[in-house]
Amino acid sequence: MARITLWATLGLAAVSAVIALPAPPSHAVHEERSAPPARWLKKDRVPPSAKLLVRLGLTQSNLDIGPEYLLDVSHPESPNYGKHWTADQVIDAFKPSQDTVDTVRSWLVDSGIKNHTITHTKNQAWLAFHASAKQLESLLHTEYFEYHDQHTGAVSPSTDCYHLPQHIREHVDYITPGITLLPPMHKPGQRQQSTSTQLDRQRKKYYVQGSKRSTSRRSPYHDEQGSTDSCDQSITPACVAALYEIPQARLADPSNSMGILQLGDDRWDQFDLDLYFDEFAHWIPKGTHPRNGEINGAVSYTEDPANVGVEAMTDLAAAYPIVYPQNITFWSVDDEYHWAHFFDPNTWFPGRQEGTMYIGMNNFLDAIDGSFCTSCAYGECGNLDGYDPSYPDLNPGGYRGELQCGQFKPTNVISISYGLAEFQVPVSLARRQCAEYMKLGLQGISFVVASGDDGVGRWDPNAKHQTSQEGEDTVFAPDVMNTCPWVTSVGATQVSPGRTVSEAETAAQIDGQGFSGGGFSNLYPRPAYQRAAVDAFFAEHEPDIPSYSGIVPNSTELKALPDIGTIVGDKAAADIELPDGSHVTGGQIARKYNRIGRGYPDVAANGANVPNILNGEVIPTWGTSFSAPVFAAIITRINEERIAVGKSALGFLNPTLYAHPEMMNDITEGSNKGSGSLGFTAGSGWDPVTGLGTPSYPKMLKLFLSLP
Repeated sequence: MARITLWATLGLAAVSAVIALPAPPSHAVHEERSAPPARWLKKDRVPPSAKLLVRLGLTQSNLDIGPEYLLDVSHPESPNYGKHWTADQVIDAFKPSQDTVDTVRSWLVDSGIKNHTITHTKNQAWLAFHASAKQLESLLHTEYFEYHDQHTGAVSPSTDCYHLPQHIREHVDYITPGITLLPPMHKPGQRQQSTSTQLDRQRKKYYVQGSKRSTSRRSPYHDEQGSTDSCDQSITPACVAALYEIPQARLADPSNSMGILQLGDDRWDQFDLDLYFDEFAHWIPKGTHPRNGEINGAVSYTEDPANVGVEAMTDLAAAYPIVYPQNITFWSVDDEYHWAHFFDPNTWFPGRQEGTMYIGMNNFLDAIDGSFCTSCAYGECGNLDGYDPSYPDLNPGGYRGELQCGQFKPTNVISISYGLAEFQVPVSLARRQCAEYMKLGLQGISFVVASGDDGVGRWDPNAKHQTSQEGEDTVFAPDVMNTCPWVTSVGATQVSPGRTVSEAETAAQIDGQGFSGGGFSNLYPRPAYQRAAVDAFFAEHEPDIPSYSGIVPNSTELKALPDIGTIVGDKAAADIELPDGSHVTGGQIARKYNRIGRGYPDVAANGANVPNILNGEVIPTWGTSFSAPVFAAIITRINEERIAVGKSALGFLNPTLYAHPEMMNDITEGSNKGSGSLGFTAGSGWDPVTGLGTPSYPKMLKLFLSLP
């Protein structure tokens, strides 16, 4: 196997000639790891004359007051409501301060790095220069070793810890090469053939029978001229329109296409769309289809029945009947090679190392905001090596171009039906992305996210994964994207058996188990805009579930997962009885959820007994994957009306939603007791099952049109 080195060697001076200087009292450890990942072997010292490209990620400014900026343009009582920022204004507000740039540059020059060799990158996020290993070791008071990747044969320079002067640490997020190890995407010389994706492991749990296409259009779900007689059995577009009082759309401003994000090779096809329109939305002409926003070589459309995605078709089925004649932009991310191998257990692939899975949000954010590509926040700069694919990708089916940064204009609304538990995603990665949702909210973009179909979820602190098995030594597992305070999280409801669309909905259930994702974050404290609503929930509907209070701190190790155990607290010392009557014995965790965390979902919409068409067959589907695009489509409709009278798109929604809960239909029945766990129960006002409730389109339209 060929050896790959990730730096240029200029000489072979004796390793023994380099002795790292001890750190003086004025310095402190900036990043440190206890041990490298098991796949890497620490071997010889890096030759002292080896030339290294050094990059210092400069700390962004004003992230701590970013929420104030966002609330200033998002709160309905603010005089600046709707006065969204431009991309340049956002970059300027959060770029590293001139003091940071000058302080770090002066330190480098005083340490012997020639000023003219230091490059300040165009986006102002990095200072970069070349240095020998000997120079870098002296600068950082450390030692660099060659680490050999047992999976790929790569050799990378790295250190277990390095030091910075105390007055420099606050200005630098992290340094490369540093403690992070950077493997290539695939084994050297390996030319793997594309295989069928196994994305169903990530998708919502739909069950579809049959794969042959049929031209038959009659089914038990047939929408007989918009009838709403059987909405407790089948939620057709007519049912959705009746539930939320949505009239047929009439506007289609070219600037207001609704965005739907798809991760994976989940594709739409015209054949099934046309059948769906004929069956359930006859006012939409055949041939209507979304625009394809294909990022980094992604493929959105297929004519192959084997490649049609249930997630893609569900999102389109939810949105088109509400927004048409407005169009939809179908965002797809990353090339065929990436998604063909992402879930292949026989192939090492970014995002699956160390038991952690990541699904492409960095590259999407790169594409719609070029400043995200290389900016630094919470210790992470640019894409996360080992998680995000890199481009050009020379593998079969790979995208040969450069990583696409800022080449796509974001849609005013972006609906997302994918997610992972907080414990599965590195702390720095989650918080950096959350800060980006805040910045895009400042620019008038609304992120609407499905709250998940696993209820409260479960977390096994020993195995570090979700489980549906019974077990008392667990805490709830909130969803990482939903818990970001700057997105709008959407749970699921249903028309209960025997009820009509004129009666109140309940929290959605499958086989008697509630599945609407909801709970409280371990990463983010409760934001001010929802504090009163959540406090009222605890005052009026105190859960019979033991809680803990704490927020997971950021980690100095770039890829570190959240250590939930640090805030859960001690395990039970003896047998105790819980409020629900159950018992935990010594050594088991008694507490289940974080009482001070950001609560979710924010709102809800129907997500049960939804007919869809896949490969010519009408199939039933369930999930918040339907709920989120329904709510996002309603926001798109309201944006149309605001744009028509010369007003801005809505942008970040939550402050107005919580300030005016009267716009919503309160849901007071049901729970999210799923996966064998005790969950939460819906009640009057906000709750962690259905949020503030389901939308009333007329009330929302009236209120939002009344705002500047």
